[in-house]
Amino acid sequence: MKIHLAGSRPTGRAPQDYFTGTVFQDPIIAAEAPARLVATRVAFEPGARTAWHTHPLGQTLYVISGVGRVQSVGGPIREIKPGDTVWIPPGEKHWHGAAPSNAMTHIAMQESLDGSFATWMEKVTDEDYAGPVGG
Repeated sequence: MKIHLAGSRPTGRAPQDYFTGTVFQDPIIAAEAPARLVATRVAFEPGARTAWHTHPLGQTLYVISGVGRVQSVGGPIREIKPGDTVWIPPGEKHWHGAAPSNAMTHIAMQESLDGSFATWMEKVTDEDYAGPVGG
């Protein structure tokens, strides 16, 4: 058993190559093999978001505060709020982040495959981000 005490691991700024805006990450778990679970608490300031990306074994998001947005390529932008759970299937190109006027925090959970838990792609343009919320 391993216990990580609260405050023992510092909050990190999310890499600018993969995020737009100000985003902070707190590690929850990066399980050792043979387990594959990686989970992170991710806090997005208003307007902040991920770049387009995929996950080899899918991803689950659990919103804990604020108002956010999520979109799969070719689909509508969807609004997400506290208590919402989002499942993104393996290989589905998507992005997620805060709404334009609200911060949002979620827990992101995914499994790694051969040491990789995400494939990062191009950034979401301001025009695409500002599209209508629907669906």
